[in-house]
Amino acid sequence: MASSTETDLEVQVKESEVDYSFGFSLTLYNDDYNTFDHVIVCLIKICRHSTEQATQCAYLVHYKGKCIVKEGSMYLLNGMCNKLQNEGLHAHVEQV
Repeated sequence: MASSTETDLEVQVKESEVDYSFGFSLTLYNDDYNTFDHVIVCLIKICRHSTEQATQCAYLVHYKGKCIVKEGSMYLLNGMCNKLQNEGLHAHVEQV
């Protein structure tokens, strides 16, 4: 049986192996509150989508329940996620 110090060390090593500079996705989820227009405007303003890309994502969110709207670094996506959430949208960043 491993001691708690050895286990803690293993966890620290595994955490330090995570590269936060890429490999993350920002997912937007469907809800019953926000309009298509609001979602599209937020994607254009916050995620720098084109009108066409934002519209496609909005339809995917509506019909599929969710859509990955951006991929990149955890730092970049966390900022975008917070801004989307401040606009009332349901978004989450996860490692791919």
